[in-house]
Amino acid sequence: MKKYQIVGIGNAIVDVLSQSDDSFLDLMGIQKGIMQLVERDRGEMLYGAMTNRTQAPGGSVANTLAGLGNLGLTTGFIGRVHDDALGRFYAEEMAKDGTDFVNPPVAGGELPTSRSMIFVSPDGERSMNTYLGISSELGPDDVADDVAGDAEILFLEGYLYDKPKGKDAFERAAKLCRSAGGKAGIALSDPFCVDRHRDDFRRLVKELDYVIGNQHEWESLYQTDLSSALEQAAADAGIVVCTRSGHDVVLVRGEEEAVVPVTEITPVDATGAGDQFAAGFLYGYAAGAPLETAGRMGCVAAAEVISHFGARPEADLKYLFRQQGLIA
Repeated sequence: MKKYQIVGIGNAIVDVLSQSDDSFLDLMGIQKGIMQLVERDRGEMLYGAMTNRTQAPGGSVANTLAGLGNLGLTTGFIGRVHDDALGRFYAEEMAKDGTDFVNPPVAGGELPTSRSMIFVSPDGERSMNTYLGISSELGPDDVADDVAGDAEILFLEGYLYDKPKGKDAFERAAKLCRSAGGKAGIALSDPFCVDRHRDDFRRLVKELDYVIGNQHEWESLYQTDLSSALEQAAADAGIVVCTRSGHDVVLVRGEEEAVVPVTEITPVDATGAGDQFAAGFLYGYAAGAPLETAGRMGCVAAAEVISHFGARPEADLKYLFRQQGLIA
């Protein structure tokens, strides 16, 4: 038995939420309903302007690990935070959720902990202003042999490829995991990320054991329509997973294909849908479940998280899986 069933590597970002009206957004020059990257000075100014702040540990892979913790798996997270109030909060909250935050907060004069200032409008729209801070400095030195090498499954965040050090960390973690007999895979993150790193990602599809992406990401990766893209991906990859926001999910392994219907529901807050789909799928993958079952688990977890505010599950996902006959 390895120490961890699943280890994730990605950006460690504190989500800081505040209620605000449209006039406040106009005053602050914030574009409503979109995610913007901001520099340190603007990030600190916006953080200071927030009233009645609530904080939660965020970041795509970290949200997935929270879902896996909800399901009872042993998980670890390779990320980078500063030894400041937000960084200590992040590490402590991850531990409370049952995930080992394996790297201690970094002391010294480096960048502050990454944070995303999220202004929630009365109509439920979220305007996100993300300062990447110290997580953009994640590098190979942050990847310990006894973490990546002691994972049954490694889950990687495509956004890390935006920085050379992140790319090196990613490649080192995957090599350590797979050379020790583990499985490694990636979430493609977003179509623009795929555009920036197409050659690298095409190589990773061939090298890794599973790849999760949505329709737009797969089409971007192969620069063709979805059917042709999945056909090429199936020839390249171990397992190909394609979500299609509200439409059937397609999972392919060689000649085997599973198409999982999605029950359409009106989201209260769509944040975290992809992250929790990944959690459900990885739970099934870790258990050796059939492709269709793993896909259905992903859909149940995604449906749960979009039924309430926040990017992490509130219900007992195992109970929901039992209700659907997915586990005994």
